Amino acid sequence: MEPARAATGADVERLVELAHALRAELREMRGGPLWEIRDARVQPDAAAFAALLARADATVVVGTIDGVIVGYGTMEIEVLADSSRLAVIGDLFVEPEARAVAVGETIATALVDHARAAGCAGIDAVALPGHRQAKNFFERNGFTARALVMYKPLA
Repeated sequence: MEPARAATGADVERLVELAHALRAELREMRGGPLWEIRDARVQPDAAAFAALLARADATVVVGTIDGVIVGYGTMEIEVLADSSRLAVIGDLFVEPEARAVAVGETIATALVDHARAAGCAGIDAVALPGHRQAKNFFERNGFTARALVMYKPLA
């Protein structure tokens, strides 16, 4: 397995393609439509990815197979009220055909390593309810639930 690497400006077009694929997949899941319009941290367009790549408090990594980008992850660092730092994974996506061959694990490891090097106290990531594959992925990589968000539609 190839290690994940830092994304560059040359990767933006592919990042946008993958971000659209992520949204198309999650949009169909319970909680997905509201996640997309409220909680998605990076908009799936070139300007948003270029801006994220330029930020000192963020990172974007890509996972590859034979040099072809098949997945990506984004992470932003937030300073909390007590001045500690929390890393927040915004997107972590691997094309379905490339899953189960450790691409996601290499991306997650790169994000964790970056958060640790940045002095973060912890890392947050979101898995939609019912997205068992994502929940299991994060749990295999040492994440545990720290909160549940409850929602009641009124329409």
